[in-house]
Amino acid sequence: MTDERAMNATLPHATEEASQKPALERDTTMTGSKRGKRAVPQDRIPLSPNALLVMKKRYLKKGEKGEIIETPEELFRRVARAIAQADALYGATDKEVAETAERFYALMTSLDFLPNSPTLMNAGTELGQLSACFVLPVGDSLEEIFEAVKYAAKIHQSGGGTGFSFSRLRPEGDVVKSTNGVASGPVSFMTVFDSATDTIKQGGRRRGANMGILRVDHPDIEKFITCKHDNDRLTNFNISVAITDAFMRAVENDEDYDLINPRTGMRTKTLPARKIFQAIVQSAWKNGEPGVIFIDAVNRANPTPHVGMVESTNPCGEQPLLPYESCNLGSINLLHMVQDGAVHYERLREVVWEAVHFLDNVIDVNKYPLEKIREMTLANRKIGLGVMGFADMLMALGIPYNSDEAVAAAEEVMAFIQKESKEASADLAKKRGNFPNFKGSIYDPELGGAYPFMRNATTTTIAPTGTISIIAGCSSGVEPVFAISFVRKVLDGEELLEVHPLFQKIARERKFYSESLMKKIASRGSLQSFSEIPEDVRRVFVTAHDISPDWHIRIQAAFQKHTDNAVSKTINFPNSATPEDIYNAYFQAFKAGCKGLTVYRDGSRDVQVLNIQKKPEFRQVEPRPRPDKTIGATERINTGCGKLYVTINRDEYGFCEVFAQMGKAGGCAYSQIEATARLISLALRSGVRIEAIIRQLMGIRCPSPIWQNGEQILSCTDAIAKVLNRHAQTNVASAAQEMGACPDCGASVEYDGGCIVCRACGFSRCA
Repeated sequence: MTDERAMNATLPHATEEASQKPALERDTTMTGSKRGKRAVPQDRIPLSPNALLVMKKRYLKKGEKGEIIETPEELFRRVARAIAQADALYGATDKEVAETAERFYALMTSLDFLPNSPTLMNAGTELGQLSACFVLPVGDSLEEIFEAVKYAAKIHQSGGGTGFSFSRLRPEGDVVKSTNGVASGPVSFMTVFDSATDTIKQGGRRRGANMGILRVDHPDIEKFITCKHDNDRLTNFNISVAITDAFMRAVENDEDYDLINPRTGMRTKTLPARKIFQAIVQSAWKNGEPGVIFIDAVNRANPTPHVGMVESTNPCGEQPLLPYESCNLGSINLLHMVQDGAVHYERLREVVWEAVHFLDNVIDVNKYPLEKIREMTLANRKIGLGVMGFADMLMALGIPYNSDEAVAAAEEVMAFIQKESKEASADLAKKRGNFPNFKGSIYDPELGGAYPFMRNATTTTIAPTGTISIIAGCSSGVEPVFAISFVRKVLDGEELLEVHPLFQKIARERKFYSESLMKKIASRGSLQSFSEIPEDVRRVFVTAHDISPDWHIRIQAAFQKHTDNAVSKTINFPNSATPEDIYNAYFQAFKAGCKGLTVYRDGSRDVQVLNIQKKPEFRQVEPRPRPDKTIGATERINTGCGKLYVTINRDEYGFCEVFAQMGKAGGCAYSQIEATARLISLALRSGVRIEAIIRQLMGIRCPSPIWQNGEQILSCTDAIAKVLNRHAQTNVASAAQEMGACPDCGASVEYDGGCIVCRACGFSRCA
């Protein structure tokens, strides 16, 4: 037995630390069918403080004044009842529907499985839009382009993210016969989509997210590759290049390849493939964009080629979809599937079958934003069942993430989920019918050959799980943990030390736990330099930056081998990585069968990355003069002291001054407000980023907080910060991407499959 395996004896049950209730203390007896019966847990969900914070901020229903009007238990009841109603469409009695609702409630409140965010937010509400991901076609006429913009706005408003291929658009400078003019090209029109997205919040809860894809053989590919070199551009887009097998062979053989005008189908010019590939690599090395999608590999796995070819994916890249198709996702918490140092496969089988039933029901009760989307989604009935907590599962098993054992564990657990999800879908098909676009049979060697029944065109996807993994109390998707210990900021500037529960258990039992050590670990993020921690513990409790890109890709490929759709995964590189390292990673991923790759080099979006090793220099500055003319806006906001009017102005360099005035003059409050505004103005004209000012002011509390338009105003200072935040929203999101700092609480963010996620407060933003 290895040292790592020997650790199993001291590791807790799957949820002992995370939820205070071991998963297997519940009844998991298999009775007559693979779905079995489960005892419904008490109306008390073992949520961590972080999970409660996330649910309050983003999921629980709110009243007209922004007050929370449901508990987490009521949320899960609402969702379970709404999704169970689909059973009635297939002949279930009221009693049977109620029983299904109880099983769905138990499935979610156990935190063994959670659906994607729109389902949690919107099931059982008037909005009722439950899908996370959509793909819209973008045609080559002005009418088709702006039709796509309009449809995207509707999807974002309902809570979904959109993917687009701009490969059908004629290149910049090409002829436009109807006007005798010239075309603007794909990149120019992407800015139109980006601007529209800026004005829409997804379901009123979050800003929209987009994926923009261009084929590598499009004449505008060079402009596309560099279109996000300025981090303030296209802030609502992730971008990826659709790379063909032929292009990769041309790169490998140092050959030329043709660029094709999509309007005419004719060659426009020939370029060295390596030149373009190196441009992609250099740009990804610079700031992580663009990603790559191996489009031929995607279409080889297309289950309905007779319906159409895949052109694009959802914003995080894991869900290839046909035009007008949508998909709903959900993830199983693998940490909860561990018992006594092994994966409990009987329990996992039960959860897979119940989750497939749940996700298939979502398709029927969903309220689709467009009739075309409803028709295409019902015709293919794609679902995406994935996992979260994989890194935690490995730790609970005593397996290092960067090891052959981990690769084998990934293949084993995902092969099991793939097989069981197919059998569950086939079982549903016998009762409810095949998906309408099902043609003949599906051949799958894991199922033993051709299979004549299938309810869902796809059943598995590995998505980034962002906020739902915070609710579940586990690591995100198939990513390694980002930190073993970190500091979480709470109200009034207080900081709380958070330590991974499995590590804390080991540290206490092996007698090396101390508060000071945990704080040191939090400051460095990794255990590897701490000699006081036993080597076998350091070997198992590795973090994202302890793991070489090679192992990241091997884990991604292991999951991809048994996943219908794609795998969302960020390949982390140290800041010292070279473009050649990224070049090699792309080829490794291509040859390993991955469908795409997202890379992030540590600090590559940091505005001071070139000075990272230098001692910072702080010099006194003189604020720039106030200009004679400024442009701005005034907002009225209610506070506990009365109506507050806040004016924020810009000059040619950006935000430059703030004025604030109470509805009634005089008094101590008035003078304090004026002083605050003057100091903000001084800071802005001295070059202080507005995001830093917002972080300092937001959350300051007075004795008279009030609610306004769905948010709590804690004080006059907090009110000013909220106004600044609204005006600087795009800047704040950009700062989070560039600096690696959460715009809500200032803690470090993780890069997860094209999204940034703060595990300290729940902030999440894709693109």
